[in-house]
Amino acid sequence: GQGVDEPLSATGFRQADAAGVFLSNVKFTHAFSSDLLRAKQTCAAILGKNKFCRDLEIKYDARLRERKYGVAEGRPLADLKAMAKDAGEQCPSFTPSGGETLDEVRERARDFFEFLCQLAVGLEQKEPGASSRSSGTPKEQFVFPWTNDCSEGEPSSEGSGSSKVLDANILVVSHGAYMRNWIGYFVSDLNCTLPANLTKSQLSSVSPNTGVSHFIVKLENGNLSKPEITCVCLNQDSHL
Repeated sequence: GQGVDEPLSATGFRQADAAGVFLSNVKFTHAFSSDLLRAKQTCAAILGKNKFCRDLEIKYDARLRERKYGVAEGRPLADLKAMAKDAGEQCPSFTPSGGETLDEVRERARDFFEFLCQLAVGLEQKEPGASSRSSGTPKEQFVFPWTNDCSEGEPSSEGSGSSKVLDANILVVSHGAYMRNWIGYFVSDLNCTLPANLTKSQLSSVSPNTGVSHFIVKLENGNLSKPEITCVCLNQDSHL
C-alpha cells in the first residue's frame, strides 16, 4: 500500500538490476515513477543499467502510488483476505476501512494516462517531425528484448518500425495492484488490443516484482479522445 514506505529488500535490488540489464538497450525519452521509495529505487536501478539514458531525469508522481489499503496496510495478506471474507466480499474488490476503491485507483490511472497522452501530443506539436523519426538514432537503441512468445503485437523489426514512429518512449515504474487496475482501464474503457495467446487469468493477475509490460499508444492527428493501444507484452518476467 501507501502507508508503509519501505525500501527494497536485497532480493528487490537484485530483481531491479536484472530488469535494468534486460532493458539496457531501450532508449527511453522520459521516466516516471511512483514517489514511494521502493518504486524510486527500482526506477533508478533500471536507468543505472541503461546504455543510453543513465542521466535521464526521473519525475515522481503520486498518481502512480500503490492502491491505498487503509487499516490493512502493514499487515499480512491473510489479514486482508480475512477482512474481505468477514464482509462477504472477494479480496481483490474489497475495500478496507480507510482504503481506496478500485474505481478511485482507476481514476488515478486514467488521469495519469491522459497526462502522458497530452505530453506526447505536445512533443509532436512542438517539434513536428523532429522526434525519433528523423533523429538518426541507431535503430538498436530502440530494440525491445521480448521473447518470441510475447511478440504478437510487436511492430515489425524490418526497417525498425518502432524506432521510426515513436515520438516518446516512456518508462513508468509503479505497483502491482495499481497496474492491474490501469491495464483493466486500457482493456475495458479503451479497447486495448491484446496478444492472441494471453489468457484471462494472465490478464487479471498481478505483475511479479519488476514484471515488464509494453504498450504502444497511437494518437492519430493528436486525437486525445481515441488513443489506439496495443499490448505487446504483459508482465514479462524472463529476466528473473
